[in-house]
Amino acid sequence: MASNTRVVVIGAGLAGVRIARRLGELGVDALLVGDEEHAPYNRVLLADVLAGRYAPDVIALPALSAPARVTRARVTGIDRARRELRCADGSVIAYDTLVLATGSNPVLPPLRGLFAQDRQELPEGVHAFRTMDDCLGLSKAVRPDSRAVVIGGGLLGVSAARALAQRGAQVMLAQQGERLMERQLDPSASRLVRRHLTDLGVEVHTETRVRGVRCVEGAVRSVEMADGYALDADLVVLACGVHPRVGLAREAGLAVHKGVLVDDELRTSDPHIHAIGDCAQHAGQVYGLATPALEQADTLAELIAGNAAARYTGTRALTRLTLGGQDFLDLAAFGEPEPLPGDDVIQLADATRGTYRKVVVRDDRLVGGVLVGELGTVGALARAWEGAEPLPANGAPLLHLLTNDGGS
Repeated sequence: MASNTRVVVIGAGLAGVRIARRLGELGVDALLVGDEEHAPYNRVLLADVLAGRYAPDVIALPALSAPARVTRARVTGIDRARRELRCADGSVIAYDTLVLATGSNPVLPPLRGLFAQDRQELPEGVHAFRTMDDCLGLSKAVRPDSRAVVIGGGLLGVSAARALAQRGAQVMLAQQGERLMERQLDPSASRLVRRHLTDLGVEVHTETRVRGVRCVEGAVRSVEMADGYALDADLVVLACGVHPRVGLAREAGLAVHKGVLVDDELRTSDPHIHAIGDCAQHAGQVYGLATPALEQADTLAELIAGNAAARYTGTRALTRLTLGGQDFLDLAAFGEPEPLPGDDVIQLADATRGTYRKVVVRDDRLVGGVLVGELGTVGALARAWEGAEPLPANGAPLLHLLTNDGGS
């Protein structure tokens, strides 16, 4: 594509800002359209803002430089025939190439009492935890003696529960599954995360389901469990996962499954529209992680700037959770941490230090692993996994990878 092509990017999250910045560096006229009143920020660090570790401005992303620029508007529709965007304020934005980086929305579970019949706003005291406004609202509401219930024991729920505990709240975490972070961690690593939370005073309940919330005059007062038990609550945090934000794409008639369907050029069913990040579905996969979003943004920027050979062929994504502060927690998971019959497994655990390392080897290749605490080895292990090359037959180099902390 010509370098003077006008590119409009919808969504000012990590993926949108990354592609707008890269396009600007490559001399392409790029307009980034975001609908939040805050300057673009790193959503990954919201839990640190909630915990009081960072001020909101600390997690702001670097400003764009010309010719890339940013504007604030809420896009309400895409006119594919005219190649125009309609905005809530009545304005119209023309594009030659459109990039959807609309991200994802929080899943709001079908809890009894969550929404009144005549409105779609959450009751006072009930918070999603996805945006800076969510974070600031929750931060303003929490008190040292607040009784907080976090619904969801995935990555987001663990981060939110820990942050609220660090703010002095009495926290109960309710997870419907049998263990915390079950999508990423094996049972041993999950137990370490649970111990970390309980050491902070978080009351963790797994295999338990929340049925509803009880509100008085529009404010939450308690949470009702499926077994009939009720928990007093001043705050409820909904951390039940996210789903791709595909409303604009679907209304515009683009092909959508779980996410907006894209090919190896990150192109949708309309050749003038691309999608990247949490809203995109490539080769059946919606990643919902930062690393694939950034890789997609870099690849698409190269394509738009004229590198016809650039292609996105997928990301072998590593999940990393670093929770800083006095009670530090660092963990990483990649690939398939649960072995199949015939796989080789190497595990190292130190109960005193609260560290755990495990890798799974299949047909002499590293296929997955999970590490908790002291992650000096994670870079070398991730490279061995990403390379997918056969490991030496004697296994000694792999054991070295697992035990060598790189001097840390």
